[in-house]
Amino acid sequence: MSFIVVIPARFAATRLPGKPLLDVAGKPMLQHVYERALGSAASAVYIATDDERIRDAALLFTPNVCMTRDTHQSGTDRIQEVAVQLGLGEDAIIVNVQGDEPLIPPAAINQVARNLQLNAEAGIASLYEEIDSSNEFQNPNAVKVVTDVHGHALYFSRSPIPWCNPANPAPLVYGKRHIGIYAYRVGTLNRYVTWAQVPLEIAERLEQLRAMSHGVRIHMDRAADKIPAGVDTQADLDAVRAFLHAKGQ
Repeated sequence: MSFIVVIPARFAATRLPGKPLLDVAGKPMLQHVYERALGSAASAVYIATDDERIRDAALLFTPNVCMTRDTHQSGTDRIQEVAVQLGLGEDAIIVNVQGDEPLIPPAAINQVARNLQLNAEAGIASLYEEIDSSNEFQNPNAVKVVTDVHGHALYFSRSPIPWCNPANPAPLVYGKRHIGIYAYRVGTLNRYVTWAQVPLEIAERLEQLRAMSHGVRIHMDRAADKIPAGVDTQADLDAVRAFLHAKGQ
């Protein structure tokens, strides 16, 4: 299995400005993500950023920093630029690990890369977890996904899907929560950046719907390891710091 990891990192964040550089157990959060990615089977791990502050901080722990344009609308566009900079072929596989996932299990990175490699008909692979609470099912920040019998995504939504008839005597099914880790074929990335945004993508604020609207198959699999929550708020950051402190890190 051959793949690389790219970690897109932006300085701007509405709720936590400078988020990748926030201190977590004595290190920038981005360094924790990088070190987690190093624990995977990736042949190399790169950080992609358009900000000199992030570049300078990252260079203290890795030379693998790619400066990208500051006009990208998404991490997907940024990763495609890195693929071009590195001269990667159409069949190469890149795993996108978000820069605010300091507890991402290396096994999850390996899982999406392996799944994409084994499913030649797919251009993208990702993961999900079963939803087990009504609150999460109704939460628009928890992205839901429905899949076909072959494990391919049928649709992603911030709305509760599938709808469950309360009159149905069968047990209520809460569906699947999408986990935002992706493996891409470079050929898919090269096509993706040529497509304009589509109405579904704009309505749901989910960029994967652009790929699906153009016929790209997204292979989904249940995460083999529990995926801890990423860092979006101060409460999330406090929780990660507390977790690592409890583990003596």
